[in-house]
Amino acid sequence: MINEPNHKLSETGAYFVPPDGNKDDYISFIEKQLPINDLTEIFGMHDNAEITSAINVTTELLATCLALQPRVASSGGKSQEEVLSEQAASVLQKLPEPFDEEYAAKRHPLCYEDSLNTVLQQEILRFNKLLKLVRASLKNIGKAIKGEIVMSADLEAVGNSLFDNKVPSQWLEKSYPSMKPLASYVVDFVERLKFI
Repeated sequence: MINEPNHKLSETGAYFVPPDGNKDDYISFIEKQLPINDLTEIFGMHDNAEITSAINVTTELLATCLALQPRVASSGGKSQEEVLSEQAASVLQKLPEPFDEEYAAKRHPLCYEDSLNTVLQQEILRFNKLLKLVRASLKNIGKAIKGEIVMSADLEAVGNSLFDNKVPSQWLEKSYPSMKPLASYVVDFVERLKFI
């Protein structure tokens, strides 16, 4: 590093050892030669790490903006309760009834020759659990808004997620992997249920 002039410290050569000089020469080198924003290569990472970092920062920024959104009605606007009631009713209306597991077992019995029947029955069980959870939480949100049941912390978290157009974390625990916002998730969920 000492003997070789401008010894490269990274593959692209953006970072290299400065020539000998005094303190002012080094300060000038830092100000003029080094990139203002650190490149991912200095940390030994791929360039895609910068993209992932930018996506994460943007997601966090937008989540903070959503969290700062007013939760009470302004003049002429809808209150959070009205928005939640409408949204819960809208999603409930789109959801089909749970699958009849016994009928599916009779129609598509488990057998060695047709392994897809096993997968089908597993998917029916899995989607029924998710469907029942989604239905129950949406119905409970409606009841809690009307004052028929107590608004628990879990229900409040579901309500806040619905208001922010996010998929509630309770649903994601039982769900298939998805990064979609709530509206797109519901459309996708209904399409998957139709496919089964």
